[in-house]
Amino acid sequence: MGLGAGAAVVVVAAGIAWSTGLLSRFGGADPAPVAVSAKPASTAAGPAQPAPAAPVSEVRSGNLIGSGYVVARRVATVSADVTGRVREVLVQEGMLVQKGQVLATLDDVLARSDLDLARARQASAEAAVVANQADLVDAEKTLERTRALTGRQFSSEADLIKADARAASLRAQLVKSKADVNAARATVAYDAEMVDRYQVRAPFTGVVTEKNAQPGEIISPMSSGGFTRTGVCTLVDMDSLEFEVEVNEANIARVRPGQKVEATLDAYPDWKVPASVLAIIPTASREKATIKVRVAIAAKDPRILPNMAAKVTFLNEGKGG
Repeated sequence: MGLGAGAAVVVVAAGIAWSTGLLSRFGGADPAPVAVSAKPASTAAGPAQPAPAAPVSEVRSGNLIGSGYVVARRVATVSADVTGRVREVLVQEGMLVQKGQVLATLDDVLARSDLDLARARQASAEAAVVANQADLVDAEKTLERTRALTGRQFSSEADLIKADARAASLRAQLVKSKADVNAARATVAYDAEMVDRYQVRAPFTGVVTEKNAQPGEIISPMSSGGFTRTGVCTLVDMDSLEFEVEVNEANIARVRPGQKVEATLDAYPDWKVPASVLAIIPTASREKATIKVRVAIAAKDPRILPNMAAKVTFLNEGKGG
């Protein structure tokens, strides 16, 4: 009996399945739709756009805050006026040097030889002047004596002309000798200046931040490629440090020359540096839509170093010291 009941169930199920297929084939009920997950709108429209960059300056608590760096208005890569081989470098990074102090020396053997030769020529020209002066004195005395003798008919007119010509010739030679002395002195001064240029001196008082050359290297005021250096060191005037801040164009109306400022260095976040707006650079950056502002530091401090990052708060009227 159990076997017969199972066969009946199978037959009934087959009949139901056959009737369902006929209904769907001849316009019966549609099967249930398949659910499809929708794609994000950003995938159909292209890759997602990146978030806009953070503004260079922002307004917080009524004050404009901008970011910038410490810059030196007076910085120089010190080089020699001539091309030469470095003999000695007398400075190191971090050293304070005074204006005119010798930073390095170059090989000046040939230049000193030219100077010695010029001095010898000057001495020779000066000696020639002394000799010509003595000859001229003698020639003028001879001329006077010959003129007196000619007046008394004791000397011929030819002797007088000859004596006069010799005196005139010596006068011309004396003028030439003095000109030679002036030329020799000018040459000595030029060669002495050239010798001095083989010493690299500091153009102003400052701190050496980079040492760019070593003994044995060749430096030149003109870049010629290869292993030729263009400078001995980089010198920074620490008294010329100031802040350079970029302010968005939309906020530049909040800034004015002389405005009080508080700056905070990233290296010393708890230290507020008093400052004031020195100038607004009269041009804007088309790429960043910003305008540069120069901020003068009220009191110099050795903790403030070039290229330090800083946050600058432009204070409103009645705020800040």
